[in-house]
Amino acid sequence: DIGDIIRGKDLYLGGNNKRRQQLEKNLKTIFEKIKGNNRKLSTLEDEEIREYWWELNRETIWEAMTCSEDLKNSSYFHATCSDSGDGKSQYQTQKQCRCGDGDVTIVPTYFDYVPQYLR
Repeated sequence: DIGDIIRGKDLYLGGNNKRRQQLEKNLKTIFEKIKGNNRKLSTLEDEEIREYWWELNRETIWEAMTCSEDLKNSSYFHATCSDSGDGKSQYQTQKQCRCGDGDVTIVPTYFDYVPQYLR
């Protein structure tokens, strides 16, 4: 999950391989620039600046993921039981984009606080 990666909470760290190291190095550089450009943020620890950036940008990331032409037919959640009561149907978010009706900023925030292994 991109939020977990940005916030440094990804369980699937992929070992200590070069790609993972490069990602962490790039994120550290980005967050140091953010801290350097804003005196109020300069005292934040790495974990705090990661959380700050994610909170500030999560809606934009969600919109990009759910409203992109390239990703419009993707599903973002596991199938769930239907509301019909029979428990046989399953629904996903595929083709359920809220882009057209202006509610794209409604991010399912509760996922940020559910442990990754339970999602």
